[in-house]
Amino acid sequence: EKFAEQEHYNPSNMAAFVRRAAMALTPLRTQQRMLNLHEYQSKALMQKFDIRVQKFKVADKAAEAEKFAEQLDVPEIVMKAQIHAGGRGKGTFSSGLKSGVHLTKNPKDIGPLASKMLGYNLVTKQTPAGGVLVNKVMVAEALDIARETYLAILMDRDSNGPVIVGSPAGGVDIEEVAEKTPHLIFKEKIDITKGVTKEQSRAMAENLGFKGPKIQAAQKQIENLYRLFLSVDATQVEVNPFGETPSGEVVCFDAKINFDDNASFRQQDIFDMRDPAEEDPREVEASKYNLNYIGMEGNIACLVNGAGLAMATMDIIKLRGGEPANFLDCGGSANEEMVTNAFKIISADPRVEAILVNIFGGIVNCATIANGVVAACKQVGLKLPLVVRLEGTNVENAVKILAESGLPIISANNLDEAASKAVKAAREFKGKKN
Repeated sequence: EKFAEQEHYNPSNMAAFVRRAAMALTPLRTQQRMLNLHEYQSKALMQKFDIRVQKFKVADKAAEAEKFAEQLDVPEIVMKAQIHAGGRGKGTFSSGLKSGVHLTKNPKDIGPLASKMLGYNLVTKQTPAGGVLVNKVMVAEALDIARETYLAILMDRDSNGPVIVGSPAGGVDIEEVAEKTPHLIFKEKIDITKGVTKEQSRAMAENLGFKGPKIQAAQKQIENLYRLFLSVDATQVEVNPFGETPSGEVVCFDAKINFDDNASFRQQDIFDMRDPAEEDPREVEASKYNLNYIGMEGNIACLVNGAGLAMATMDIIKLRGGEPANFLDCGGSANEEMVTNAFKIISADPRVEAILVNIFGGIVNCATIANGVVAACKQVGLKLPLVVRLEGTNVENAVKILAESGLPIISANNLDEAASKAVKAAREFKGKKN
């Protein structure tokens, strides 16, 4: 009833809001290069803002991990493999060890366990088939959780600013909560010029079910989380669970932080935490040239300007019976060097059997792309069939450049024709290869 008065509660409206929020809280594989932090990096960042997390240390050697376990001097220890993938607790190491998360009360157990984790691949439901190499483990204080809640701060377009979303039903999928029990979802719109008010942080703490002195403790943690959100140019900070221990402490047990890539110039220390060893090397290489690249499983490589056009290009390739090999957006500031480097990256993929260039020249000059395509073909020594569709600024000159290049470039007048020709060319190339 209190929430209904505050927010003019409507179950369908709230469920829709949380679905949008959950989408923002999910690191979708889009053209944006998201910075992923390891768990220990997120916890270290939170500590700087006086946010309560477990005591922890990070080790890259088994003996070091055991020493740290003794130094923590806590009743129970948890050790976690540090990789950018979920499902670690149910994973399996190439050493034969089961689980990437281990609990023990004896620090002497940590060394032998760490020796079977460090330097081995961990396979989980979210990793590639061969798993991911574990280079570090986090040795931390294990805390019992008496009660779990959910808390997130995110940018919300409809609210024109930050929103705090919370639920007393923590530790589970927030979308499931929104669908089945939407009355357990609460939100507070934040005036970015004022920040979180004492009234808002207290209201959220109470809605999350904290009682007595724990209200003030939760309130302080919420305010500190907002300071973190604002200070590091985050797009979302999600804490699940945001809970309390049997002794009454309010703790951020696990957190996911996403950052605004456009703020990397003023958050260099944070972006320097990036671990390229956990990323697709093609994506790392593409980022050096301001190319937005994501590798896929298909055989038709795409070079497009603009995320929307890239998505449409991949869709129509599938519609015509093909499979896209990548998402590659060269943006509106593409030049010949960027196009050449893009060709090097996509042609190096052994699965690629045709390349489709689809450019709509609004900001970008089609002639610039055409010159880049010709230069790239010659420099790379391209052997793959190449389909090019250009439209927009200076397209007549661009078509002339391609025609006079002497290269076996397949031209197309529209996207549908380009996709059909690319699918056909890929099939013919595969037939010759076999």
